[in-house]
Amino acid sequence: MRIEKCYFCSSPCYPGKGIMFVRNDSKVFRFCRSKCHRNFNRKRNPRKVAWTKAYRKTRGKELAVDSTFEFEKRRNRPVKYDRNLMGKTIMAMQRVQAIKERREERFHSNRMKDAKPEKVAQARVEIEKHAELLAPAVAKREEVMQNVLDSARARIATRRVAKEKVVARGAGGQQMEE
Repeated sequence: MRIEKCYFCSSPCYPGKGIMFVRNDSKVFRFCRSKCHRNFNRKRNPRKVAWTKAYRKTRGKELAVDSTFEFEKRRNRPVKYDRNLMGKTIMAMQRVQAIKERREERFHSNRMKDAKPEKVAQARVEIEKHAELLAPAVAKREEVMQNVLDSARARIATRRVAKEKVVARGAGGQQMEE
């Protein structure tokens, strides 16, 4: 059982799923779904379609060059089944996957590190541009906060009064017993 890659979007094509197109020169194209097949028939370039892996790699949004990609290459050499070899292969695959995930996470965090100050600056510009929209909301928020504080103070005062009454009753009961 082999999991192929979609020719258009590079997502996995599981056995029995998707579409296989064989051109006259016997080149085989596999597609994960009809969306990819339609875009291929319309002669669209996967590097220019925003939802494909090729687009993300050309734009620098995903890791494009890494040594872990060597392990994903297709190998056509048949190997006689050996239980120990298969166990070691699976363990190696898991280790490579863990390394790959850590590298992708590091790549993403480095990419986002530069974007954070820019995003904050854009938000400030947007707020300054539309300050008149925020003024009523801020005034309303202050009024709501004042109401919340007043109700909290009232609750605390009623608790204090109730506590003093309980203490007074307890103290008065002790005096009567003496």
